[in-house]
Amino acid sequence: MYLVAGVLVVLSGIFYAAGNHELGSLSSDVCRYGSMFCDSPHYVLTAAGLAAVWGAFVSVK
Repeated sequence: MYLVAGVLVVLSGIFYAAGNHELGSLSSDVCRYGSMFCDSPHYVLTAAGLAAVWGAFVSVK
């Protein structure tokens, strides 16, 4: 689950950069398919936090 959280953090960064047009021509492609996430990348970051918390919860011994 930590791997999923890490991937979601990276995706959040990509959507943030694409929303600010920092990826060049790739920004328009990313925002075309994930326009909601380009406008609000904190949704993906919140999902990453929840995945990390869930991973910590299920790994408690």
